Amino acid sequence: MALVPYEEGAGWGARQLHSPSATYRFASHTIRLKQDWRRLGVAAVVWDAAVVLCAYLEMGGIDLRDRSVIELGAGTGLLGISIVLQMLYLWTLTICLRVFLYRLGAHVTITDRAAALEFLESNVQANLPSELRPRAVVKELTWGKDLGNFPPGAFDFILGADIVYLEETFAELLQTLEYLCSEQTVILLSCRIRYERDHKFLKMLRSRFSVYEVHYDSSKDVHIYKAQRGSRKDDF
Repeated sequence: MALVPYEEGAGWGARQLHSPSATYRFASHTIRLKQDWRRLGVAAVVWDAAVVLCAYLEMGGIDLRDRSVIELGAGTGLLGISIVLQMLYLWTLTICLRVFLYRLGAHVTITDRAAALEFLESNVQANLPSELRPRAVVKELTWGKDLGNFPPGAFDFILGADIVYLEETFAELLQTLEYLCSEQTVILLSCRIRYERDHKFLKMLRSRFSVYEVHYDSSKDVHIYKAQRGSRKDDF
């Protein structure tokens, strides 16, 4: 849901947003991403919330090996790419042989709207070694509309970075989260709370899930929230 452009301005770090590329280092790999603000708007640039969630997952408190992960509103693909590389990195630390990665069965489904898929796919293919590409599936998902293309309740983790900003999509986003969730699924949403409508979404989320803030990056003013069905408050 990332095709509505923000207004340009220095306050948004315009130079970085309008750069044709962005480079990051996660899981001992350099990730080089294409950006294309003028063609795809916010779907085609890297936002701080994605960087913060990548760093949080890299801390190692969450083991994603042998887990099924789906990312919503992936945009440039930074988060999904970093997760696949993290799976490789953690496994090679333990086993030291990449070939054993294929015994894990872990995979990441990286989703966005149809207009962003070609751009997203190009970043994923450019940044994953050939042996890891089968672990990353790029797939169309318009919240609330394409749910039949996904198995209900089949994901261990649902991730989203800076996907809470259009109030008219909140109901469809919640519908999508409920559909994809099982009782064991963990949702991690990384976002900057900018407006009153963002608080409204959190209130809506809390009406259907147990929600806890698990991390705050003060340097980037980004919060990470964990949500699960019921009243459980499991530790990672």
